[in-house]
Amino acid sequence: MGRKGRISGLSVSLVGAVCLTLGLSGCGASYDTTSPRSAREHAVSDADHSTPAASKPDVLKKGDGADDKNGTDDKNGTDDKNGTNGKNGADGSVDCAVAKCVALTFDAGPSGNTPRLLKILKQEKAHATFFMLGRKHIDRHPDLVRRIADEGHELANHTWSHKILTKTDSDEVRTEITRVQTAVKKLTGRTPLLMRPPQGRTDERVSKICRELGVAQVLWSVTAKDYQTNDSALIEKRVLDQTKRDGIILLHDIYKGTVPAVPGILAKLKKEGYTVVTVSQLMAPAVPEAGKVYRP
Repeated sequence: MGRKGRISGLSVSLVGAVCLTLGLSGCGASYDTTSPRSAREHAVSDADHSTPAASKPDVLKKGDGADDKNGTDDKNGTDDKNGTNGKNGADGSVDCAVAKCVALTFDAGPSGNTPRLLKILKQEKAHATFFMLGRKHIDRHPDLVRRIADEGHELANHTWSHKILTKTDSDEVRTEITRVQTAVKKLTGRTPLLMRPPQGRTDERVSKICRELGVAQVLWSVTAKDYQTNDSALIEKRVLDQTKRDGIILLHDIYKGTVPAVPGILAKLKKEGYTVVTVSQLMAPAVPEAGKVYRP
């Protein structure tokens, strides 16, 4: 090997292969990354060390770890209906340090499939985080955006037109993010705290822009690759095979095979002792930090 810091062409190829295998981009990139579990543990530790026991607040009071001003108030996945295993607070919040939690997320909607998905989630008393696209989705389905909010789910950003942010100039990156922020705020009165970069592709420059705009980035640990198949049984199997505690499941409510897989996924996760939560609930009492990348 050559001078310090030099990586051979073979090593670069191997790193690329690993990135593709993991289904995540940005491997080896320089940006601030942590896991939801680490964020949660650090928040609890900081509270324990900084607050006298006699006056310590209930740091788990809010299941989503944020206040009404940021678009994640009690309606956003933290009401009593979100209790499934007795490990929830009296207000419906979930302590994922105790409960066996996994976050459920849906990308690229809302779409014509979303009403059925919302009905399933309501029946199963489960809440999810919806990373919504602007063009042809938010603009075509404003009533669904409102319904997602009204039924207690977490509103999140997946850019306006799904441009790859690492290949897009900075001004356009800002536009891609802020157009969704503005549209969601106008429709619901809430501004998303979370953004998922298309294809999970991010870097130091994108992270800096996200910090300026007040959004954290969220990647995933479970992907069914439902964009490749309409086989609902296969989608269900892929999700269940990969799911681990404190993970984040990535699905898309725009493909016809995905929503039919959700009842089986939820039933089997419940049987295995999981509590399905939003991303913000997974990291609570930590609050999503703008610019940071959260990857399980």
